[in-house]
Amino acid sequence: EAQLVESGGGLVQAGGSLRLSCVYSEFTFDDYAIGWFRQGPGKEREGVSYISMSTGNTHYSDSVKGRFTIYSDNANHTVYLQMNMLKPEDTAVYYCAAARTRYPGLYPYGYDYWGQGTQVAVSS
Repeated sequence: EAQLVESGGGLVQAGGSLRLSCVYSEFTFDDYAIGWFRQGPGKEREGVSYISMSTGNTHYSDSVKGRFTIYSDNANHTVYLQMNMLKPEDTAVYYCAAARTRYPGLYPYGYDYWGQGTQVAVSS
């Protein structure tokens, strides 16, 4: 079964940066995507970004476009989420997830495997 492990969360001041990492086990299916989601206190889980691993295409939610960047290191089975210009409303538990499809979108039901999450807190 596919496994994903996130790291890199922490406490940062508004305007600061963090880089999250998602290490995933080698997948046996041909085409897949890795996405990042977040869930703030009292909120539903929302999609932040995903990368299609076979094409390198990326997609971002409007709330993070221009501030966050997703990229992959395929040799080390790692996907990163570089988060710049952080805002207090970015505070959430961040999850990475894998989908057995090339373009899964940013809805949680499109993903098959999930990590345990890493906490990000942004102070004002």
